[in-house]
Amino acid sequence: MEKCRPLLIVPAYNEEATIAEVIEGIRKEGFDYVVVNDGSTDSTLSICRENGFDVIDLPVNLGLAGAFQTGMLYACRHGYDCAVQFDADKQHRPEYVPALIEAIADNDIVIGSRFVDRKKPRTLRMAGSRLISFAIKLTTGRTIKDPTSGMRCFNRRTMELLASGINVGPEPDTLAYLIRSAHARVREVQVTVDERSAGKSYLNMKTSVAYMVRILLSVLFIQFFRKKLGKSPAEVPAREGSPATTPARPSATAGAPAAAAGRPPAPASATASLPLAMSDELVGKEAL
Repeated sequence: MEKCRPLLIVPAYNEEATIAEVIEGIRKEGFDYVVVNDGSTDSTLSICRENGFDVIDLPVNLGLAGAFQTGMLYACRHGYDCAVQFDADKQHRPEYVPALIEAIADNDIVIGSRFVDRKKPRTLRMAGSRLISFAIKLTTGRTIKDPTSGMRCFNRRTMELLASGINVGPEPDTLAYLIRSAHARVREVQVTVDERSAGKSYLNMKTSVAYMVRILLSVLFIQFFRKKLGKSPAEVPAREGSPATTPARPSATAGAPAAAAGRPPAPASATASLPLAMSDELVGKEAL
């Protein structure tokens, strides 16, 4: 198999304290990336513009699922072979990305796992992770040691499923859904994830309980009522969805600065329904 050409997708909501350092780290490693600014109310977008970062600006907050799917659609339309979900809060380290890319050659999804060769701590938070792992094992037969890891790599087939699907955010229930309904091949590779150094996580006791209930209900019940996603890997022709069959890269528009020629045009507008009906007119990099 040819070497994967990756895109790092960096959803960002109010990450002004860390976004510059995160993207500079990615640039240092030489990876293509795109920041998806998810309607930030702080200076995240202005920092991206001032530093010349590649950014998609969503004028409204769509949440992680919407930002993630926007990035997936961009990656598909611009010929990338695999996409890596990468946090904007400095928890993920770019030096682990090559291991994910290497492993994706024989898999559909590769998870940057904290617990491949390390024991899972016995904390309340990890108790929730154990419950999710058990639910995935029960419904798919697959053991996923770190189902809540936010560092994941997706091959072209799963990129296309995620870009065009409904309710397929970057969550453990989507992972179970892909395994069960699309026969996704999943592998975990050991990584180290740092603690958040700035900003504020959306998870607190109340939201964590609600999250656990929603994920468990989805994994244990709802996924059985969802339609089958695509074909199994054995049924997919070689290089299906390769850059040769991907829609051409859009040219600069009349409204874009001359310096943006050769880059996709900035979005004219976006709505809360963007992930469900993302047209060419609504998605593109910010013209810098």
